[in-house]
Amino acid sequence: MKLKGIGLFALGTLFGLEGIKLLSSKDAKKVYAQCTAGVLRAKDSVIAQVTTLQENCTDIYEEAKAINAERAAKEAEAEVLEEE
Repeated sequence: MKLKGIGLFALGTLFGLEGIKLLSSKDAKKVYAQCTAGVLRAKDSVIAQVTTLQENCTDIYEEAKAINAERAAKEAEAEVLEEE
């Protein structure tokens, strides 16, 4: 039983070392670089969309402020007319 545990440990260590070699190979590094490039492209796309959304929100906010200012001016004018 003790020998079986030692054998499994040795086998696991061997597979672990081979896994590290596999993950650090040139082919694996190329895959990592391609994946990272894809993530960077996606990031650029998301940033562009967020910028557009922020610009649209700013336009909407400014228009809403103008509507409220116009409404407040009309209400103030109506109050002045009522007082006369």
